[in-house]
Amino acid sequence: MSTESESSPDRPLDPAATLDLIAQSQRRARAGTEPDGRLLCLVWGVAWLVGYTALWWSARALGGAPDALAFALFGALLGTAVVITIVHALRRTAGTRGPERRAGARWGTAWPMAFLVFPVVMAGLGRADASGEVVGLVSNALACVIIGVMYLTGGALFDDTGLYVLGVWILLTGGAATLAGMPATYLVMATVGGGGFLAITLVWHVLLVRRRREGGVPS
Repeated sequence: MSTESESSPDRPLDPAATLDLIAQSQRRARAGTEPDGRLLCLVWGVAWLVGYTALWWSARALGGAPDALAFALFGALLGTAVVITIVHALRRTAGTRGPERRAGARWGTAWPMAFLVFPVVMAGLGRADASGEVVGLVSNALACVIIGVMYLTGGALFDDTGLYVLGVWILLTGGAATLAGMPATYLVMATVGGGGFLAITLVWHVLLVRRRREGGVPS
C-alpha cells in the first residue's frame, strides 16, 4: 500500500507560501539589478574621511587654506568615488530592459554631469572675488547638495529607503559643516560625513545579513 508523498506534484500549494516565494524571487531579482548601497556608502565614506581629514590637517598646520597636495589627494579620492559609483550603477542596471534600464543609465550618467558643473561654479565665485573662506564653504556645501540629491533621487528611483535616508543625512551634514566655518568644516565633513557613511555601511550590512537569514533578500 503506497502513501502519497507530501512533495507530490498533485498536492495543492499553500497560497500564503506561494505568495511568499514570489515575493522572495522578486526581492532577489531587484537586489541583482539595483545599486548596492553598502558599496556606495563604503566608497564615499573612505573618500570623505581620508580626503577631508587631509584638508583639515593641512589647513590647521598652515594656519590658513590647505596646501595643493591635500587638495590633490581629496580630488583624486572624489574622482575615484564618482567613477566607481557610475560603473557600479551601469553594471547593475545592464541586465534590465526598457524604462528601468534607461532610468538607471540616466541616473548613473547624472553623476559626471553634476560634477562637471562643480568646478565651473567654483571658478565663477573666484572671478567674483569671493574670499578663500567663502569658496571653501561653498565647495563643501555644493558637493553635499549634489551627492545628497543624487542619493535622494536614487532612493526614489530604485524604491530604496536606505539610499533615500542616506541622501537626507548628507544634506544635513553639508548644512552643519557650512555653519561650522573654516577650517572646522573639513573636520565635520570627515567625521560626521565620512564617519557617518561608514557607520551606515555597517548597519546596512548587518540588517541585510539578518534579512537573508530570515529568508529575505541576499546580502
